[in-house]
Amino acid sequence: MVAATSVSSVGFLSYDGTTQIKGMVWIPEGAASAAPRGIVQIVHGMAEYIGRYDDFARFLAGQGYVVCAHDHIGHGKSAPSSDRYGCLPAQGGKDTLIEDVHELRKTVAARYARQTPYILFGHSMGSFVVRAYLARYAEGLAAAVLCGTGQQPLALSKGGNFLARRIAASKGEDAKSPLLHNMGAGAYSKQVEGARTEFDWISTDPAVVDAYIADEQCGFMFSVGGYAALTELTGEIATRACAAKVPHDLPLLFVSGAEDPVGGCGKGVRAAAEHLRQAGVAQVDVILYEGMRHEILNEPGHDRVYADVARWMEEHACTRPTS
Repeated sequence: MVAATSVSSVGFLSYDGTTQIKGMVWIPEGAASAAPRGIVQIVHGMAEYIGRYDDFARFLAGQGYVVCAHDHIGHGKSAPSSDRYGCLPAQGGKDTLIEDVHELRKTVAARYARQTPYILFGHSMGSFVVRAYLARYAEGLAAAVLCGTGQQPLALSKGGNFLARRIAASKGEDAKSPLLHNMGAGAYSKQVEGARTEFDWISTDPAVVDAYIADEQCGFMFSVGGYAALTELTGEIATRACAAKVPHDLPLLFVSGAEDPVGGCGKGVRAAAEHLRQAGVAQVDVILYEGMRHEILNEPGHDRVYADVARWMEEHACTRPTS
């Protein structure tokens, strides 16, 4: 039987100085009076929101973990209105994404004993945020899980960033650019043979895809400011300097669908893992799931993904000392 879980809200002022960030905390029964197995902070992906992780968060809470997450700026409940979905500042957007993750970590970690293992789980754009975060604030972390990630060539990120900033300078950072969209998220659908919709790259399950399409909080187009922030982020994590700052003793797990175009159907995932191994990170594991696309947490057979992640965290995060 899965233990009862309570869910509470959490909020704070974003690093951008104006946005009120909205988040959630899933607390397993008894965690208020006893030390949890660990704390898992989920960092969600592009054009979605944390509510979509409720099932996974409840699973982890059932394993004894406290789970927390927040909606990024321009996403979910952190966006002041639906017309602000996907709007991120061209200047400082990348840093805001990273610093808001750190603010939630400080807020939740302060509630528990210092030795409680703290684990980051980033999906898609969230995995890019986590990878950059690790180069700045990895001290005290027990492990990190990178889900649905990829490895953009540095030159491609720089080119996209230059274009996004040029468009922002002429049309404003909140403008939407079909050109940038077709070069970015819009390109993924073209990599699925016989796609029924433009979002079939999300999942092999038509019901998951249809629910994503029907949800106004999903699938929106990023602003040019958002693409400026995203390409700056992917460019940073592709550098040797960024990888070199990740602690060599921090366990990392990469999980992805073998048919996920974001990760180049496995090639980009392996490249990202190897990038960190070459930088000196000693424990870098990779699990690719055959027959799965981008959202492995929502694919048929996701129970296997849940179990693999929980097993890996128990082995590599909850049995090692934390500072």
